[in-house]
Amino acid sequence: MRILWFTWKDIKNPLAGGAETVAHNLAKRLVKKGHQVTFLTAGFDGCKQQEEIDGYKVHRVGGRWNVYFQAYRYYNDNFKGKFDLVIEEINTIPFFTQCYIKEKNRFLFFHQLCREIWFFQMFFPLSLIGYLLEPVYLWLLRKNKVITVSNSTKDDLGKYGFNPDKVAIISEGIEMKPLDKFVYAKKFKEKTMLSLGSIRDMKKPLDQLHSFEVAKETIPSLKLKIGGGGSGPYFESFIEQIKKSRFAADIEYLGRVSEEQKINLMQQCHFITVTSVKEGWGLIVTEANSQGTPALAYNVDGLRDSVKDGETGFVTENNSPKELADLIVKLCQLPERKYINLCESALEDSRRYTFDASVEQFIAICTGEKNV
Repeated sequence: MRILWFTWKDIKNPLAGGAETVAHNLAKRLVKKGHQVTFLTAGFDGCKQQEEIDGYKVHRVGGRWNVYFQAYRYYNDNFKGKFDLVIEEINTIPFFTQCYIKEKNRFLFFHQLCREIWFFQMFFPLSLIGYLLEPVYLWLLRKNKVITVSNSTKDDLGKYGFNPDKVAIISEGIEMKPLDKFVYAKKFKEKTMLSLGSIRDMKKPLDQLHSFEVAKETIPSLKLKIGGGGSGPYFESFIEQIKKSRFAADIEYLGRVSEEQKINLMQQCHFITVTSVKEGWGLIVTEANSQGTPALAYNVDGLRDSVKDGETGFVTENNSPKELADLIVKLCQLPERKYINLCESALEDSRRYTFDASVEQFIAICTGEKNV
């Protein structure tokens, strides 16, 4: 197949995140299977207008806000009628390819809907405008075939008129190699909580910090390790809160961590906490599971899919730091054998999530071998 993939960010964009990791891993595997893949995406400072990454081609046009119109122009001038399959990945704003691409084999690709994320990722009044407009453009897109990554997102789409029979799910994948066997001796001597990821308000790391402080009143030996970078007022406030914490001596902020550090932390810490406002899946959960570490997560889209409550971790009901602290205490007070069982279950579950499996499912959907 000759595949054209619309997305506003590619893997080299400084703002790239989990969605771009998924797209990149699918694309390079599609190429290895003999397919031609071309990304049409936004440019960024210092980028090349065209380049090849792991066998697939990237064409960058416009910037963050005008890529949608520029992509339309570029398609008509250069790509019209040259592809067998078109993927429109929607991350906040759609390209509306249905208005100018007539090829029947065309899919929308959603990781998640924005909804409340607008108020965390965008400044007012654009946040309110985006929040109010999203249901409108979703209604306009409702007749398209869709690929997504979780039941939560499929259910979310159903609320806005999408036919469930036209929404197919592919599993998420991770690049991290799962442990061959869980080894309890690798864990730190003292119970240690891990917070990992970009430090921004939609991830709610302050909730994790507060839950640690509450839990530590019951588990005095509890430690906290935090990995991840950030910038701006929220990040600065978070760092200041760490310094002011009455338990600052037992909190270690590591800044951005390397892949090797990340793996070591996941193997050594006793659990990871994830408190995002919303996720498409929650790759960090599956990665931690692959290193034998269960997750304690908020009950939100994506995280309730990636954490199997009671089997690979625990999920809150009402998403408060106090409730998360209760789960931290619950996990820390588990008998050793029950804790090991939880870790082993998390590790075993993580083996299901590979990009090799994801790309096979993707191809089956796009070629019609699997009904949408």
